[in-house]
Amino acid sequence: MKYGCQSMVGKVEAILLKRPEQAFISQENLDKTWEEFRYFGCPDYQKVLEEYNAFEKIIQDNVEQVFYLPQDARTGLDSIYTHDPLKITRKGAIYFPMGKELRSREYQATQAYLESIGIPTLGHITPPGKMEGGDVLWIDEKTVAIGRGYRTNDEGIRQFKELTRDLIDEYIIVPMPHGDGVDCCLHLMSIISFVDTDKAVVYSKYMPVFFREYLLEKLKETGVFVYGSSANYIFFKAKKGLWKDCMDRGISIRDCGNYEGLGEGFYRIAVRTREENEKLLKTLHEIME
Repeated sequence: MKYGCQSMVGKVEAILLKRPEQAFISQENLDKTWEEFRYFGCPDYQKVLEEYNAFEKIIQDNVEQVFYLPQDARTGLDSIYTHDPLKITRKGAIYFPMGKELRSREYQATQAYLESIGIPTLGHITPPGKMEGGDVLWIDEKTVAIGRGYRTNDEGIRQFKELTRDLIDEYIIVPMPHGDGVDCCLHLMSIISFVDTDKAVVYSKYMPVFFREYLLEKLKETGVFVYGSSANYIFFKAKKGLWKDCMDRGISIRDCGNYEGLGEGFYRIAVRTREENEKLLKTLHEIME
């Protein structure tokens, strides 16, 4: 059995799903349980089946191996989100005791199934540690970002580091905002989603302040003038022709000289991964010296 995904954007060769028939079970079950799972409203079971069938066909058309979790008494409605109770590494699966009490035994059902198809267990996050899959984001094969919030705590992060110390070179701990409260399902992956190795969709409103401030300060050290912005990019003024100097070094920045009201020397850069940002800052230092 092939396993071991330490990427958010690599080619999907095998995937684990759980159909609504095994998670939601029936309209009657939804009517009884949707409120305790804190859903915003009761799902329409027939509509769910229709939408899931369309989603499943896309997966089956594009992924070679598709595996399905069976119905299990230890799980509930949320078990349809198979990504949450574990992370799979090159050395096996790490299982999480979910922060949501109704999902606290979900990992047991997932572990039993995955071991039955040959995926080994690397370890568990155990109480008082807490962790959820949505808070663990692979930046690359050797770098992982972890959201520290209501669903993932310091002890959970410590245990995860211990289990992966020979797999990961760098851990970036991201403090999560309070958002809409303790019961809100807010994970790191709620605000950052990688599209490719060099592209990410970010919800700027909840973007970690420390990361943005870090980038702004580093840019100012290079001698450029940075304009304030609430968007997921940084707008600044520097010497003319900077975009070409960067391009010669393999880095592309947006030349804004053709924007109405602007002229030569205005540029825009995206907020990207830490590795890419460090490379950009180093290049700017070299050019501006």
